[in-house]
Amino acid sequence: METKAALKILAALAQDTRLAIFRHLVEVGPEGVHAGAIAETLGLPGATLSFHLKELHHADLVESQQEGRFIRYTANLATVQAMVGYLTETCCGGKPEMCVPVSTPLPMPAPKRKPVRPQ
Repeated sequence: METKAALKILAALAQDTRLAIFRHLVEVGPEGVHAGAIAETLGLPGATLSFHLKELHHADLVESQQEGRFIRYTANLATVQAMVGYLTETCCGGKPEMCVPVSTPLPMPAPKRKPVRPQ
């Protein structure tokens, strides 16, 4: 993957609505979902959804297929895998045996809690 393509992908995902759309498509899985269902689930107006899907499509993060009057969208996980490969290709100074496998999810830190003030 070239740096220019990586920047396009990162820029597309660096926006809250597009990230929500992409995460929803990943959750739905390989069968994908029609645009109307995405709009309904995420509470987005059609024009807004269309704009963001276009941006995700230009970054090769989503694929679409016409089905009669509807368009079915799916997450392009091959692009994400290529992106992760690009980001980790020089991991651990070229000693991949020292690295955590990419397929292993990293533990999420516990959310910080605000101290409870006595009343």
